[in-house]
Amino acid sequence: MAGDLKVLNALDAAKTQWYHFTAIIIAGMGFFTDAYDLFCISLVTKLLGRIYYHVDGSPKPGSLPPGVSAAVNGVAFCGTLTGQLFFGWLGDKLGRKKVYGITLMLMSLCSIGSGLSFGKEPKTVLATLCFFRFWLGFGIGGDYPLSATIMSEYANKKTRGAFIAAVFAMQGFGILGGGIFAILVSAIFEARFKAPPYKVDPIGSTVPQADYVWRIILMVGALPALLTYYWRTKMPETARYTALVAKNVKQATADMEKVMQVDIETEQKEEPKIAVTTRGKSGNDFGLFSKEFLRRHGLHLLGTTSTWFLLDIAFYSQNLFQKDIFSAIGWIPPANTMNAIQEVFKIARAQTLIALCSTVPGYWFTVFLIDRIGRFTIQLLGFSMMTAFMFALAIPYNHWTHPNNRIGFVVLYSLTFFFANFGPNSTTFVVPAEIFPARLRSTCHGISAAAGKLGAMVGAFGFLYLAQPQDKSKVDEGYTAGIGVKNSLIVLGFVNLLGTLFTFLVPESKGKSLEEMSRENDDADEA
Repeated sequence: MAGDLKVLNALDAAKTQWYHFTAIIIAGMGFFTDAYDLFCISLVTKLLGRIYYHVDGSPKPGSLPPGVSAAVNGVAFCGTLTGQLFFGWLGDKLGRKKVYGITLMLMSLCSIGSGLSFGKEPKTVLATLCFFRFWLGFGIGGDYPLSATIMSEYANKKTRGAFIAAVFAMQGFGILGGGIFAILVSAIFEARFKAPPYKVDPIGSTVPQADYVWRIILMVGALPALLTYYWRTKMPETARYTALVAKNVKQATADMEKVMQVDIETEQKEEPKIAVTTRGKSGNDFGLFSKEFLRRHGLHLLGTTSTWFLLDIAFYSQNLFQKDIFSAIGWIPPANTMNAIQEVFKIARAQTLIALCSTVPGYWFTVFLIDRIGRFTIQLLGFSMMTAFMFALAIPYNHWTHPNNRIGFVVLYSLTFFFANFGPNSTTFVVPAEIFPARLRSTCHGISAAAGKLGAMVGAFGFLYLAQPQDKSKVDEGYTAGIGVKNSLIVLGFVNLLGTLFTFLVPESKGKSLEEMSRENDDADEA
């Protein structure tokens, strides 16, 4: 015996209303915070090395040892991976709303804790920083499956892709915001505590007040999360969870009537109705580790996990280490020509320019086009173009390192960011929230996202290894680092090529309801 869920029809057919934009802002501010917190560390890692690892009497600025640098850059990804799996599972067990505010509060507290990292020895300070960065990542991880699932279950089917992509597009503003704030802080400190450019005196290159710079940059990440915490707690549970998982259709209808300010009974006249099985056991009660899930969604899950894994190897290694790439080609001056605060300023300026010209536009191209040309086309185009640009940078690498050709390198490198975001970095977030059953949607999105963060860890640690000087007998820092950067770009080109191939495992969900994509209404005899 089946009942007609008019509330789901109402959601699918609803016109774009204010509550859609409210949900985008509430969920999107979480991703603004996520991106700010994850990527701001790349702005200050060189500063940490100059403050805590300078050798007295050495003519060179201090730098983090490779292992320490990998830990500082990568520990948040370990926490994010864990959080995605845990909160993804919890979101299906307890409901999206019940755990939604927890992730935001955890992010806020750990952002503040990161900036307050204490200790008398450098190792103690950085160990404390890594502790808070892990739990910061844990909270960020929970935001991925919960935000994507909530937005997909609130949206109508015609503009669902744009709404989910708009939430994720706030990540671009988070990266941009982190760069702009680092520019402002470093400029203020440089003007207030001006130190001479580093020539001979290594102590003069890092004024004591520089220790405040990285702490302020990290702690400010708590503000956007705190600003939206109250509104997250006031959001109602999604109608699809309440109706399909909690089996309380009456409550789901009441919640959505209040949110959409319509009478669902009178609004639903000629719309096709979504039926859901209400008997105790059906062919749709299979679990995540069942043969039926493997048969229906096994290849889908392989597609979403593999493409997200491959994408994040490239995307996060590019973001975290673009300062090293720009240093290798000479776009950022050598460290020994600047004091520590000036170096933060120049790194932030370079990353902000990339974000403004390529990263942010790429996200919003996806928002505007995803429901017109589809997820599959955007993802295939993005991976293909990233592959082409990576090889175009790597194969003639010596050509690009010439001072007259550096602008050309930066332009091509920026285009890889544009097509990452107008491509798989957006679609890998959108699709897992659309193609799995409601009772497993958050879990499967968390698994897919965790595969991505595993890729980010591979990118963070692998790029660090590849970018190390290959010939220790050479003394030209730019030359030896350049060999490693070239190897890294070649590897990333092949990674993107694999992503192009695995995209063919991912189904197109444009214009279809969530229940149609997940086959949620198939009975046992139809399975």
